[in-house]
Amino acid sequence: MSKTFCITTLGCKLNYSESSHIARELQDLGFENSAHPDYYILNTCTVTSIAEKKARSLIAQFHRANPNAEIIVIGCFAARDKSLVENLPGVTKVFGSENKMNLIPYLLAQNSHLTPHTLHLKSRQLKLTAMSTTNHSFFSTFSSHDRTRSFLKIQDGCDYHCSYCAVARARGASRSDTVENVMTNLENIARLNCKEVVLTGVNTGDFGRKNGETFFQLLNEINIRKPVERVRISSIEPNLLTDEIIHLVANSTVLMPHFHIPLQSGSDQVLAAMKRRYKTALFAEKVHQIKSAMPHACIAIDLISGFPTETEADFEETVRFLDSLPVSYLHVFSYSKRPETPAAEMKPQVKDSVKKERTSVLLQLSEKKKIAFYKKHLHTKRAVLFEDDVKNGTIFGFTDNYIRVSTPFNEEFLNQIINVELTEFNTHFSF
Repeated sequence: MSKTFCITTLGCKLNYSESSHIARELQDLGFENSAHPDYYILNTCTVTSIAEKKARSLIAQFHRANPNAEIIVIGCFAARDKSLVENLPGVTKVFGSENKMNLIPYLLAQNSHLTPHTLHLKSRQLKLTAMSTTNHSFFSTFSSHDRTRSFLKIQDGCDYHCSYCAVARARGASRSDTVENVMTNLENIARLNCKEVVLTGVNTGDFGRKNGETFFQLLNEINIRKPVERVRISSIEPNLLTDEIIHLVANSTVLMPHFHIPLQSGSDQVLAAMKRRYKTALFAEKVHQIKSAMPHACIAIDLISGFPTETEADFEETVRFLDSLPVSYLHVFSYSKRPETPAAEMKPQVKDSVKKERTSVLLQLSEKKKIAFYKKHLHTKRAVLFEDDVKNGTIFGFTDNYIRVSTPFNEEFLNQIINVELTEFNTHFSF
């Protein structure tokens, strides 16, 4: 009888990419997906205390639902506080970010129903695992549960150590795939009839630095060979967003005009306390360069509200700075104190009520920016990739510059890129 599993993922697209890879491997080995499994696998996040609280809640929920099941916890929370996680009721095994792939040979060792086919896969997987037992190695993964879009991991870890972030400690040192292996993965994804790939990593722009390659070289190779129809960059640090990358995207048909750039604060004083590697002047320069080369480009920004030592004047400076920039929308996070980070010890810490107020202001500004960006594109024609996302007779998709589009359902539109005119703005569907 086949053993069953259920994998639940918290956090970033990188985690989703890895979870999808793990699920594929287990299914290839004869394990079956089930809502009432023998093995619960939880891929965790440590970016905020809320993410860790959610993980603990899910572990308790799994244990109540099926006390006889094994609960295997993997990922960043498991890496940051292994002793805490492994002592939670129901948890039987913990694998951190650097060795989460080791859960596959662990499960194989517990099950003896292998066939010659699965024995071959076991040999291949154990070889892969041997490459990934330290945080200085790299294993590539991509998601495949969504036939329209795949998240491809090209980089992992981070050497930046921003003062608020626990991810660098949990994920380890920066390392990445090679250009040629990424191209092979893109070709494999294309064979799944997937039209769009999002390149993901902890610090994506750091790709190749330790391999003697560069992120630009990868993007340029993608632009030349065009293994898939669309490629997006998940996120890139402003200091790593070079002029040549901007120019390449502006003149490409496969690299989408969609940039996700973490700012975190519009105050140079706060950026210095965060140990970010740029100032607001550089950030503004990059935004204006993008808009000069691609007036239609979508630019999303990450922000942290209520960082320790952030004064009211610092926050007002951030709001003015953002209001002056031609950006499209904001991802806003209230500062969350992470253990063993320098920011956790900074004084003064901003009150939760103040964080909430500042987050609300930034979210309102994001809505204003997004409405302006969407309205600017009314009565223009854009290429839309329609997804397997159908609700109440309506099908949804995204333009090349990441505007969400809806139209009456047409089965022929599924997983197709179609040129459409954007005729009406609807806030209900846009956000």
